Amino acid sequence: MRASIAAGGLSTRKWGILLVLCGAIFLEGIDVAMLNVALPSIRADLGLPTGELQWVMSAYVLGYGGFMLLGGRAADLFGRRQMFVFWLAVFLLFSGLGGLATEGWMLILARFITGVAAAFMTPAGLSIITTSFAEGPERNKALLVYSGTAAGGFTVGLVTGGLLTAVDWRWVFFAPVVLSFLILVAALVFVPKSARPDRSGQRVDAAGALTVTAALVLIVLGVERAAHAGIAVSVGTLLAGLAFLAAFLLIERRSAEPLVRLGIFRNGALVRANLSAMLFAAGFFGFQFLVVLYLQELRGWSTLQTSFAMLIIGIDAILSPTLTPRLVTRFGNAKVIFGGLLLAMLSYGLFLPVGADWSYAVMFPSLLILGLAFSLAYGPLTIVATEGIAEEEQGLAGGLLYTAFQFGAALGLSAATAVTVATPHTQTPAALLDGYRAGLLVPFAAAVLAAAIGAFGLRSQRGGTPHTEPDAAAEGMDAPASSVSPVSLASPVSPNSPVSH
Repeated sequence: MRASIAAGGLSTRKWGILLVLCGAIFLEGIDVAMLNVALPSIRADLGLPTGELQWVMSAYVLGYGGFMLLGGRAADLFGRRQMFVFWLAVFLLFSGLGGLATEGWMLILARFITGVAAAFMTPAGLSIITTSFAEGPERNKALLVYSGTAAGGFTVGLVTGGLLTAVDWRWVFFAPVVLSFLILVAALVFVPKSARPDRSGQRVDAAGALTVTAALVLIVLGVERAAHAGIAVSVGTLLAGLAFLAAFLLIERRSAEPLVRLGIFRNGALVRANLSAMLFAAGFFGFQFLVVLYLQELRGWSTLQTSFAMLIIGIDAILSPTLTPRLVTRFGNAKVIFGGLLLAMLSYGLFLPVGADWSYAVMFPSLLILGLAFSLAYGPLTIVATEGIAEEEQGLAGGLLYTAFQFGAALGLSAATAVTVATPHTQTPAALLDGYRAGLLVPFAAAVLAAAIGAFGLRSQRGGTPHTEPDAAAEGMDAPASSVSPVSLASPVSPNSPVSH
């Protein structure tokens, strides 16, 4: 057994645990990808304008990102298996209800609650891995399989979404119900019951959870409304969001059991990773949303044609567990992340002059490069955001990372939509094309900012000294007694550090 672990192998029991968790992250990936290609069909059937259509996606990622911090904390407080199983059941239920929606608001509400379920389920699953598999070769292998499955879910979802939408878009919501049920049964069989956490004197920071969720929702809403509401309304909404954010920070500073221990942000590597993740997701989701609309609504491509056209982005499912670990081992996290962010910038830049009659051969390099960018950036960002964090805060670290990804996705979708719908003054093909071109500036700008932040990691690497977190107690913020000094974003992966997608 020890020889197997030393070689990066896993026992049969741990393979069972891992396959269940991989099934859950596969479910999350396939769910998002299928919906992405089904959006134009949903618009046509329910009569949704572009501004409301983007909320079908944004409602999910806002529920996901808004409650992720609470989900991570709940996994630490109430048990990882308990949270994983319960919220997987909620995910199953509301995914099915989404398929029964007859009005836009019904679908948006169902997607929001599905996102909330994912917000509790996903960090619980990730923390089960990071606490069940020993750091080093064993955890490396587990996280590589986990991340490759996540990418595979997105890839399969692109094709499956096109096939199901060709029958009826509602099957995009019904299909995950079947998969969720199978994963739920397997989880009850394979994921072992964990010891009930000692919650003596501990409580859930409900005030913190509500204020941070309100902040995220209002900020995204303010950005989205900028295209069709008055300046006073948009600015007022944004200011309200910032006020809730300030309230959240104040609550966390004063709380004896905060949702987010603010001292964790003294880890410069973690902060850079989360900011880069937010901007990367903003560009990635905004770009895909616009490309799908361009192909289906301007070019008249079918959902199946669109699915196969975007399938090349899923090359990361192959490269993430094969090429990326080798690059990280050789060059370190910072250089690989920076390279991925530069490739994202190149991908979006190549698509900026999109024409009304572009052939797929012209689009192909941009889509291929985006797949390469994702395979290089996503995994190393996950490493940096969770490495060196004490076991009792793994749920928090995972929650922060996924919050950054989902908030970035919602913000990118809203910003790209706002710019797109604000540009055309008519609905002619030429005007629509102008709108798409303007909207594509949003993911390009996000990639530029992300690359600039990534460059700071390169500077830290040249400095050669990892950033260590000061004693939180000295600043009036409690740090866990077992806290480990975090690893710099620039630190190359050692034989004992995890690699994930």
